[in-house]
Amino acid sequence: MTFPTIRGIDKDTLKDHAYASLIGLAIGDSIGDQARSPDNHKLFGITRDMYHNASWSTDDTEFALLVAYEMIESKGELTIDYVLKTWMERVVAQDDLGEKGGESEKGAVNNLRLGILPPYSGTDNSYNFSDGAAMRIAPVGIACAGDPERAARLAAIEASISHDRDGIWGAQAVAAGVAVAMTGASSDEIILSAHQYIPDDSWLGRCFDRAMKVVADAGCNLWKAWSPLHIQLHAEYRASNAEAIPEAFALLKLTKGEFVEGVLAGANFGRDSDTLAALIGTLSGAKNGLSEIPPEWIEKVRRPSGKCLNFTNTLDIRQVANELAELIR
Repeated sequence: MTFPTIRGIDKDTLKDHAYASLIGLAIGDSIGDQARSPDNHKLFGITRDMYHNASWSTDDTEFALLVAYEMIESKGELTIDYVLKTWMERVVAQDDLGEKGGESEKGAVNNLRLGILPPYSGTDNSYNFSDGAAMRIAPVGIACAGDPERAARLAAIEASISHDRDGIWGAQAVAAGVAVAMTGASSDEIILSAHQYIPDDSWLGRCFDRAMKVVADAGCNLWKAWSPLHIQLHAEYRASNAEAIPEAFALLKLTKGEFVEGVLAGANFGRDSDTLAALIGTLSGAKNGLSEIPPEWIEKVRRPSGKCLNFTNTLDIRQVANELAELIR
């Protein structure tokens, strides 16, 4: 199976799409986190903007910046040694994970403190099937623009510190999807790229196929697919990869890869809405570039607060994206 490449795409365009993908993740993460709050439901019902009480930086955005620095510091040649070094210096060295932190990441940190190293820090982890690795993995796809195979290979290395099986396969799917989206590919091409790294005979694979059948049966109509997607993919733990990843790619297709409508659909979908909006934001950002993103949203999330990972409070997402774009080959 062949996909579009970066051949003929100039560096400025790649930087534009890299920034759109990384800031798109941050926007979706923030809007999705806000949209599920009881106060927001009471005030607005459906969230259509980033309002005054939004959390402009959450743990998933900050962990994505951690992965960005794994890629930057390894010059795109990511190994488990670079992953482990970065986690030990920038995550484990903290007393805790600040206000928030995913259960899979907390489990990995606890294992690392006990001297349990990868891959066992990921396999011996109660939440190794969560969507945590998938949410942080976009920088790998950005740096591997046009090369989904390499993106999936490096994603498996990175995700193994905290995840196993479905948790790793979901991260590979997202990284491969972002790598193809960076070429301006269609939504269908992005979904096909992601799907090929998910084993058919897996929980994630069966749910992915079920989600795409719901989309087809609904005639690719968002509102006809809305309830069936919830019913068909419901998992008891809402941050399960098998629920969130298929829903995110289904919503990407249902909203035709459009940034604003896709992010808002994900944010208002309920359940793990920050995951859905963030994944749609990073994929559609990579696909469409900055021109599709409201500038006021960009400025609200451009500089993280470091609520979870302290080192991120000095970063500018634009600068990080530019450094990732320099790794594209």
